[in-house]
Amino acid sequence: MNWTLEVVVVPVSDVDRAKDFYSQRLGFTVDHDTRVGDGARVVQLTPPGSGCSIVVGAGVVPDMPPGSLKGLQLVVPDIHRARAQLVERGVEVSEVQVMGESPNAEKNPLDNVGFVFFEDPDGNSWAVQQISARG
Repeated sequence: MNWTLEVVVVPVSDVDRAKDFYSQRLGFTVDHDTRVGDGARVVQLTPPGSGCSIVVGAGVVPDMPPGSLKGLQLVVPDIHRARAQLVERGVEVSEVQVMGESPNAEKNPLDNVGFVFFEDPDGNSWAVQQISARG
């Protein structure tokens, strides 16, 4: 049996600001923006190439304060290119950090251990890790 992670709810204080950040700054695709009742709204966005989406919304996650989600992680094949893209889009992002020693150091010393970090406007934190090949 396959178990796939399809959606992660990201708690935000301003749905429009979050939608703009994730779609315009990060380049996520807006899958839908739906009002589901009095004061309830769901916006689903998907990172390019990902099988998992995020949902931001109002009235959908009452027990998660905005900015309380930490440690979300994206994976890219080239951390320097990803960082440059984030900077170009106006995202405040850390310098590339090396977290340990790469098991594929002879091919690329940043594989599996090269990271950058950023936060959304509410303080939800993200890591971006370089993995150029799996297996």
